[in-house]
Amino acid sequence: MSDDLSAVANFLYEAGTLKQTKRTGWWMAGVRDPESVAEHSWRTSLIASIIAKLEAADPAQAAFLAVWHDTGETRTGDVNHLGKKYSEGEADPRAIAADQVAGMPEAVARAVTDLIGEYEARESTEAVCARDADKLECMIQGIEYRAQGYENAQRWIDNSRGRIVTKSGQALADAVLETGSLDWLRTALGETKR
Repeated sequence: MSDDLSAVANFLYEAGTLKQTKRTGWWMAGVRDPESVAEHSWRTSLIASIIAKLEAADPAQAAFLAVWHDTGETRTGDVNHLGKKYSEGEADPRAIAADQVAGMPEAVARAVTDLIGEYEARESTEAVCARDADKLECMIQGIEYRAQGYENAQRWIDNSRGRIVTKSGQALADAVLETGSLDWLRTALGETKR
């Protein structure tokens, strides 16, 4: 391979910072040690593949979009909705992606910028599924935090549920709301539901 991959290597280290970048909105709900952006993106990609499959879209593309959707936060941090209200101008994820891929082999750079562009445009079914997955993951995380005693997480649960647009995403959200956060463990152990 003749292409210099040092810019790709740099990006991989940069992407690793998302493992320590906390989702800041949860602090307003009182959560002392909220999930990281990387943790959020991982479950979001799983959810996106499920919603896409249910919507007869490409689950791999939806998951691909979801796993990349917050990579710009390596440069901006996770700015919550209140913080965005006071920002001079919201950073354009497409511009951030263009900066992040500068110096990468053209095929890689184009793939990343096209991917971020598709997610941001929300015109493809897969992008809509990925966005719904982003909201559903936030809702699920809110339910888990509420179960840990963070009652203020209810606002995130309600707001996230209200932003899900696909039929499958809405049905899955309803199923999540009717399921306890430890029902999976009870089922796996053969215990009776409470």
